[in-house]
Order: sequence, then C-alpha cells, then structure tokens
Amino acid sequence: MKQIFIKYSLQFLMLLFVNLTIAQTISIADSLNQEPIPYATVSFGNGLGNFADEEGKFSFSKEKYSDVDTLFISAMGYAEKAVLTTSLPETILLKPEVSQLSEVVVSAPKNGKFKLRKRKPISHTDIFTSWLPTVESEVAILFKRYEGKPSQISKILLPINAESKYKSKGKGKFATIFRINFYENQKGLPGDPTGYENVVFSINEKEDKVFELDLSSKTIYIPENGIFISLQVLGYANSKGKLAQTKQYREIKTARGVQKISTSFRPLLPFTNQLVSQKTYVRRIFLNNKKWQIFDKSYNEKSKLIQTGHRNYGMGAEFKVYEN
Repeated sequence: MKQIFIKYSLQFLMLLFVNLTIAQTISIADSLNQEPIPYATVSFGNGLGNFADEEGKFSFSKEKYSDVDTLFISAMGYAEKAVLTTSLPETILLKPEVSQLSEVVVSAPKNGKFKLRKRKPISHTDIFTSWLPTVESEVAILFKRYEGKPSQISKILLPINAESKYKSKGKGKFATIFRINFYENQKGLPGDPTGYENVVFSINEKEDKVFELDLSSKTIYIPENGIFISLQVLGYANSKGKLAQTKQYREIKTARGVQKISTSFRPLLPFTNQLVSQKTYVRRIFLNNKKWQIFDKSYNEKSKLIQTGHRNYGMGAEFKVYEN
C-alpha cells in the first residue's frame, strides 16, 4: 500500500512539475475587431520584457519568471493594459486610442519630377566602438528635408557590424528582427508617433557594413521640422523567420546577489565620432518610463563609446527630392 502511495505521489509531482514548466501561449488582439496586434510590447514591470510575434502571440512561463506578478501590454495606437500573471487569459484585448497617432501633414507632391539624393551612412568594423543592441533598446536620429526641399524617404541606410572578421572565434549564423519607427520632432526630441506605419524586417550574418531598407512604396514624406527615425530590436528570428520567444536576460551571480543582464543581439551597431553636430537619442523601453535620452555623459558617463567620442549612430538615407 505504501509503495502504491509513493508511486502515485511521484506521478502527481511529475505532472505538477510539467505544468509549471510549460509556457502559456497568449494572444494579443484588437478589442473592436479581434484582429491580432503584431509585435506588441510585453513589459514585466521590473526592467524586463518581450514582444509578441507577428501573429500577436507570446509565451509566458511562471516558473521562468517567478518574480513577475503583472504584465503590462502596449502597442502603438492602443491603451496600455495590466494583467495579473496568476490569471492570464488566452487572449488579451487592447482598446484602440486613435488620438495617440498624430496626423501627418504632407506638403510634398506625390507625382512630378524629383532627384535622388543621399545622406551617406557611416559604418566600420570595430566591435569595440559598436553599440550592443538589446531587446529593449531603440536608437533615434533626426532627419530633415534635403536642402529644405520637399523630400520623400526612399531608402534607409543602416550601418551594421556583422562581426565577419571575428567568425573564427565562434560567431555563427543569426537573424535578428528589427523595427523602424517614426516619431514627430518635438523641440529637438523624439515625440509622439507619426501616422506612418512602422516597418519590420530582419538582418542576418550575410549582411555587413550597411543594410539598405527600401521604403519607396511607403510614401514617407519629411515634415517641415523634420522626422525622427528609430531602429528598435525585437529579437532573434527562428528557423521559420518568425520572432523567437527566447529568454531576454542572463542571470549573473555577484557579491550583491543575482543580477539580471539584458541579452545583447547581433549585428552590432557601429557608433561614430565623425558627426560632431548630430545628436543621437536612445531609450530602453522597459526602463525609465520609456524616456528618450541623448547619448552623452548624462546618459552614462562610464560608457566607453561616450568616453572615446563615439556618440552617434551614422544612419543614412536616400531621398526623392522635389522642386518647390
């Protein structure tokens, strides 16, 4: 009788362990039409977080994140929603907030003669003067109209460092999913999102130095006071090219206890010391209330990039420039 009791007790404990370790898959959708919301932000409220995939789905394991009691779900154009991890539903519905999206005033002609002009990107292969992107990082640069004339952005030219020179040291294949976002220029700072749709794409180890993102079909015109373009890391892609649900931090044992360090993603972003007058803004969307900060000593005076003058990301662009 005792052996039977022990047998069933072990089976129960094994089932309990399996249930605890299985991650729950949750969908995020629009409350009005139940359409999935791709790449919604899932913040854990303690400086950590993740993104839903292109189908609006993400996984959460209570065992993996035992210290997380609330998830904060947000997406551009929707009201943020807090959900307790003890009672996670299969689907989380977000309410649209149309007022969050600013109207884009276009004064450039959609048809007519134009000339292609370019703002050259600045790239390099030095990993020691490159930014280590994390899943929470976003880098924004201000773009103004080319010589003050009506300008459409046809391409974004993204400096990248795929570490091709260091592959012999264990660097292998990867594919990282990024998102381009567009923000108003509010007194020299990235402000509210514009009405332009964000652009999601991936970069792999085959790309190096400069990645060209074609936006010619998006009809993105630069307002009179300029537009901020940001590059945001969403995470690695899986074998099917979709956003992988991976652990976004490493646990490091220190004298002060276990510290959670955000996982960095490749490719690296080469920062430059050649753009003295340009200002680069960065933010970590799971920290500091999503506040944008200029990348200088006020952001982190101990940063080696800042100490060596590598304070700017040399993002470039190609423009269709129309005559006034």
